[in-house]
Amino acid sequence: MKFAKIPMATINRLSIYLRNLDELMINDVEVISSERLAKQCGVNPAQIRKDLAYFGEFGVRGVGYRVKDLYAQIQEILGLNRPWNMALFGVGNLGSALIRHANFLKHGYRFVAAFDLDPEKIDKTLPNGLLIQHVDRFEEVVKERNVEMGIIAVPPASAQSVANQLILAGINGILNFSPVQIQVPDCCRVENVDFSIKLDNLAYHISSTTT
Repeated sequence: MKFAKIPMATINRLSIYLRNLDELMINDVEVISSERLAKQCGVNPAQIRKDLAYFGEFGVRGVGYRVKDLYAQIQEILGLNRPWNMALFGVGNLGSALIRHANFLKHGYRFVAAFDLDPEKIDKTLPNGLLIQHVDRFEEVVKERNVEMGIIAVPPASAQSVANQLILAGINGILNFSPVQIQVPDCCRVENVDFSIKLDNLAYHISSTTT
């Protein structure tokens, strides 16, 4: 599904709406007003209506949104109406925690391969049944298992090298947990997850309210 240029903040909020709609379905809520959904998501009703207006018309005036329908529509917008195959690079403490994270699978993100360089880890089986493989087998496994996204959880010095391998293999979506900015061509999308930056943000806001 193709749309005009959409603000990244809107895409981020769509994910928040989706998670909250999921919770509403679990609680058997069938219809919800924009006011109630906005309060649950921490935004205002006008923001929800504006975000959704980029993609068409949703909901019924005076009634609200049918929860299951809106959930399915946002899933389609985000490309989550099908599973995505992922490969993990770096099976250290962080990588191991990521691969055990139940929410990935719940939302359609499947780890189908895991790679490392440490001889002591190679050929060991992870809790989800995956075998840790040497990076030398990367290209072969990526094609065999139709990997579409790469998750980088290696030391900073190795992150760019791993990214280069992913790009050469035709993988254009990278989630980077290494605390370093990696360089990629325009065809590739990188999302950086640097916990220290988030902590810096918290430190700033806490400091600015107490001084």
